[in-house]
Amino acid sequence: MAEVQQDTLGSAEDTLRFLDMVGLFGTQAMIALGKLANPATGKAQKNLPAARLFIDTLEMLEHKTKGNLNSDETKVLHATLTDLRLMFVEESKEGPKTDSSPDASAVASAKAETGAPSSGQTPPSEPSPADESKVKFHKKYES
Repeated sequence: MAEVQQDTLGSAEDTLRFLDMVGLFGTQAMIALGKLANPATGKAQKNLPAARLFIDTLEMLEHKTKGNLNSDETKVLHATLTDLRLMFVEESKEGPKTDSSPDASAVASAKAETGAPSSGQTPPSEPSPADESKVKFHKKYES
C-alpha cells in the first residue's frame, strides 16, 4: 500500500524545493515557448517539442503527487500548468517565428550577397507537400 507523506520538520523545506522545481520547469517551458530569452543565446527561440516535454512533466507530477501536496503547492502547480497550457496553445496557432531563428540573418545575408530579392519583397510561396504532412500536437488539456 502506498504511503501518504506526513508533515515533518523538513516539510517547509520540502515545500520550497517543490515550488522551486515547479518554477524551474515552468521557466524552461516558457523559454521553449519563446516567451523568455534563452540565457545561452540571448534570443527568444520557439521549441514546441521541448515546451511540450516540460508541460507533460509537470502534468505527470500533478498526477503522481495528487493528495500529497499542501494547498500552496497545489495552487502553484495548477496555476503554472494552466498558464503554460494556454501559452502552448497560443504559440502552436501562431506558427514558427522567423525572426528568432538563428539562420534567418544568415539567409538574409546570403540573399543580399547574391542579389536575390529579400523575403519581404516576394509573395509567400505555397507550402510544400512535406510541410503539410507533418503531424501537429493535438493533446487536450483538461482542468
